[in-house]
Amino acid sequence: MTKQQKNDVIEVLKEKFSQYNNFYITDTESLSVAQVGTLRKACFDKQVEMKVAKNTLIKKALESLDNEKYAGIYDSLHNVTALMFSENPKDPAMIITSFRKGGEKPALKAAFINGDIYTGDNQLKALTQIKTKNELIGEIIGLLQSPAKRVIAALLYHHEQKAAGVETIPVAADAPVTETPVAETAAVAEEAPVVEASPEVQSPVAETPAAEKPAKPEAPAE
Repeated sequence: MTKQQKNDVIEVLKEKFSQYNNFYITDTESLSVAQVGTLRKACFDKQVEMKVAKNTLIKKALESLDNEKYAGIYDSLHNVTALMFSENPKDPAMIITSFRKGGEKPALKAAFINGDIYTGDNQLKALTQIKTKNELIGEIIGLLQSPAKRVIAALLYHHEQKAAGVETIPVAADAPVTETPVAETAAVAEEAPVVEASPEVQSPVAETPAAEKPAKPEAPAE
């Protein structure tokens, strides 16, 4: 490879590193040409760009962009290296995991995910569980909509019950229950005036007049 060709490769790599916030550095040393072709197709189907390049050229491209930012990656640049560039941070991890069902390669050497660096093949499982931006947004929206959904469901239920002629009394789910302390209840009971029972009004009894005895006939005067 001529010096110009090397410079051309470096420029292409610089463009890719600048374009993507996520890229994986994998070891494909023991893969056959056919296997590499299958891996490229799997990447293409997931809109992941795969590029094989020499480690020295990869390092030069990174150093020319931001040496300090990518310093944690340099130790991973050994053996045969295949780069995977992706908008989705976990797609390359999913591709590698699926491809490795029949073997141990490609192995993960390092990954650069939105400014964070993951090194070592033991990080692969964690990378498959990374939440994408859209997934995080979806979870936040779901949390925000949850209370609103409960309110709407309650209103619809109340409306349906009312339409069916069933009277419902809406109860606030979170309304605090006011408890009257026992001591206060007793005090109120003591202060309450005692209402004396009104004397019963007795109905006057109608007395039945006694039957008068008939008067004795007077003796005739002599």
